Amino acid sequence: MKKILLILTTVFCLASCDQVITRNFGGTTTINLEPGEKLIETTWKGDGIWYLVEPMEDDYIPKKKIFKESSVAGVMEGQIIFIETK
Repeated sequence: MKKILLILTTVFCLASCDQVITRNFGGTTTINLEPGEKLIETTWKGDGIWYLVEPMEDDYIPKKKIFKESSVAGVMEGQIIFIETK
């Protein structure tokens, strides 16, 4: 039973670690938005990232948007790259 719990915990961590590592130690995480969604706003809540999206207008040109951290010491800064597609 303990082995199963350890395996499930490891799988969960690996599935969500990018954001946690980026938030706490710097680096880059890329999030591919669903086709037809455009990014409006984003923020951190704990180690999780929340982002607001809305449907693209027909004439909207998809963009790559970058949410950056600027730390006082300038070390271990992270960024989240959002990729929009039609």
